[in-house]
Amino acid sequence: MNFGDALAYLKDGKRVARVGWNGKGMFLFLVPGSTFKVNRAPLLGIYPEGTEINYHAHIDMKTAQDTVVPWLASQTDVLAEDWEQVV
Repeated sequence: MNFGDALAYLKDGKRVARVGWNGKGMFLFLVPGSTFKVNRAPLLGIYPEGTEINYHAHIDMKTAQDTVVPWLASQTDVLAEDWEQVV
């Protein structure tokens, strides 16, 4: 599938990955937006405790090292036709 299809899957709560990625177990998932009150670092160093924060939806990646990082699409990712749903 193409990136547009993959994005639709993400918005539907599904996980996606590219066939060409060489790390085992890597996939993307959508983190929905939320609202929360600041109660710990690092935000306590920026905002007073209790400040309400609007956390915007974004895409994260589960890496081959079993960590989670923010993800940003490259031009290659956007133009790729090797996206697939991860079950």
